[in-house]
Amino acid sequence: MITVSNKGCYYHNGKLVSVDDAAGLPAPETARKETMAAKILAAHNTTNEPDVFRLKVDAMASHDITYVSVIQTCRASGIEAFPVPYVLTNCHNSLCAVGGTINEDDHRFGLSAARRYGGEFVPAHQAVIHQYMRERYAAPGRLILASDSHTRYGPFGTLAVGEGGPELGKQLLGRTYDLTPPPVIAVYLTGAPRPGVGPQDVAIALIGKVFASGAVKNAVCEFVGPGIASLAMDYRSGIDVMTTETACLSSVWETDDTVRTAMETLGRGEQYKEQHPGADAYYDGSVVIELDKVEPMIALPFHPSNAYSIREFKENMTDILRKLDEETAAQLEGRGQQISLLSKVRDGKFIVDQGVIAGCSGGTLQNLLRATEILRSGTLSSVSMPLSCYPASLPVMLDLERRGCIADLLTAGATVRSCFCGPCFGAGDVPANNAFSIRHSTRNFPHREGSRPADGQLSWVALMDARSIAATALNGGVLTAATELPEPPADPSVEPFTYDDAPYAARVYRGVGKPDPSAELVFGPNIADWPPQIALPEHLLLTVCSAIYDPVTTTDELIPSGETSSYRSNPIKLSDFALSRKDPAYVGRAKEILALERKRREDPDDPAVKEALMGHDGATTGLGSLVLALKPGDGSAREQAASCQRVLGGCANIAQEYATKRYRSNVINWGMLPFIVPDLQALNIQPGDRFYIPDVRAAVSGDSESVAATLIRADGREEAVSLLLPGLTADERAVILAGCLINQYRA
Repeated sequence: MITVSNKGCYYHNGKLVSVDDAAGLPAPETARKETMAAKILAAHNTTNEPDVFRLKVDAMASHDITYVSVIQTCRASGIEAFPVPYVLTNCHNSLCAVGGTINEDDHRFGLSAARRYGGEFVPAHQAVIHQYMRERYAAPGRLILASDSHTRYGPFGTLAVGEGGPELGKQLLGRTYDLTPPPVIAVYLTGAPRPGVGPQDVAIALIGKVFASGAVKNAVCEFVGPGIASLAMDYRSGIDVMTTETACLSSVWETDDTVRTAMETLGRGEQYKEQHPGADAYYDGSVVIELDKVEPMIALPFHPSNAYSIREFKENMTDILRKLDEETAAQLEGRGQQISLLSKVRDGKFIVDQGVIAGCSGGTLQNLLRATEILRSGTLSSVSMPLSCYPASLPVMLDLERRGCIADLLTAGATVRSCFCGPCFGAGDVPANNAFSIRHSTRNFPHREGSRPADGQLSWVALMDARSIAATALNGGVLTAATELPEPPADPSVEPFTYDDAPYAARVYRGVGKPDPSAELVFGPNIADWPPQIALPEHLLLTVCSAIYDPVTTTDELIPSGETSSYRSNPIKLSDFALSRKDPAYVGRAKEILALERKRREDPDDPAVKEALMGHDGATTGLGSLVLALKPGDGSAREQAASCQRVLGGCANIAQEYATKRYRSNVINWGMLPFIVPDLQALNIQPGDRFYIPDVRAAVSGDSESVAATLIRADGREEAVSLLLPGLTADERAVILAGCLINQYRA
């Protein structure tokens, strides 16, 4: 079904050729330039430096839990106008139910910023961010950044990357997006999906195969091969958007007449062009997907890579669920009440409590058409699994309405909601305690569905395709693959989309290129400036305020989604939630160190400060905190996963490795040191331990990739350690020396 190779290969005459059979083909260093990714990056590069791309992008986007902080960062640095098209969507904090007026205050601020600086503002309930960008901006050869991790528009021939807000701020302030040339992996598609198998099935199978091994980590996945022709546009986008969960940097696909037709339908046919790898393009590895062998899949809690075919899961439920019970207990670490998932098995069948089809992955026209076709043959039970459907945009909803699908879904007993991303991060359709939800959405991380184990709540989310979710709903909540239906629905390679953007024309503010300096920014009481940060001191004495030894730490654990989203415009209020789900004592520990550091700046001879400094010079030695984790930063691009640590006085992360480039970039952009310690787990460092790092400013100012430090245990024992800073560029060093990106901009 899926074969992975870490050997280099060529794309020659439409087929993959291993380096072992590549006699007569160009050298890899030459053929690397023939990939689609390399060509797009070269076209947007502003310099001829051999080891780094300095890129200018074609467009950017942020939603309403990221755009306020991006604009506030740029405002602090003197921005006068947006130099590139910048789209502000309102699809995350659409429901103004948490924090009183906070969410709608942010929306008013966003509209005022679009007017003042010349941006595009999409009001709440019009579209989810990525569907809007597919419809309005994605095109072959383009490079797009957005402050959301699922920024993927590869089927349109666009290289799109999800990054933290500071990377967007760089573009808005005339800087570049700097990128070390990434590996490029060929994802070669053959065959055609069977009826009843959807894009989420292909995506889950892919994620399950490559995530744990890191086969495509921080690489560009380049989709090629004859199997592409069998896939409709929505099907391609459904696979593509989920590549984020493989930990790759981005993705891009070959284009064809299906793409041409889609762009003509969207009214942008003139932007279409054919895009393919050049002759004998070289790839750093390959993934071969035989589409005709993919089965309906389920990604069990607590990661999209926890993948099984539904058939395999049903055949081995007892063993798999016992293992999942153990993993759940380990995730909870004694917090919350847990029932055994074996209780969901009744008469040998697995019973599901809730279904959701939503967002940039689930809410496309094709997914909802297939779900409607399935539900037309019956109705939902009044006492079993409810089903919620969220179309991804109003043009999608209009097309569904004109086809009669909305009426059919409602008649069958499903509910149809507005264009909203909430179910993907815990702000909509939160299940009942101990309920099991199946969702065609992007993630199923712990608590991503909105439960709060610390308050005695727990529920689970598994990812599935809309087709099998609809089949399960039709079968009264009994887990059912769509291929088990008498006539599973098939997906045509081209499916006409009657695109009508009248709702956008009526309500979207289209001010790109038309800044109005007379327009005043409209602030709400929760919109606060970033607190000032100081430059990197000569020496540091850092206290470990959290030590996490999980195999992977997600951004949801570093700063929760869901209940915190309304406070993303207030850095100080938001920081109180940092690590609240993983280490509730972290904030208190960090604030104690921050208070001592503030005293140090006022009076280095204060007795409490002198005691904390352990004999070191208070005039030159800064006091700070750090977070230690084996592999932090999987998941969302949100900068707040790092900025909250900084607001609380954080100066560094120590890790064995960073889960994603975007999280490491956020750490650096907020002035923190991204240390690596390869044998970190063996050191068994605990909260309260400290690191004294002499001459750290000098080390960062030079080109050192190793910093000598002393680890001081809580009991007073000391040992020498080496803290590594591999691959730190001159620009990244400058940001850390300045204390954060805002400071560097001001300078």
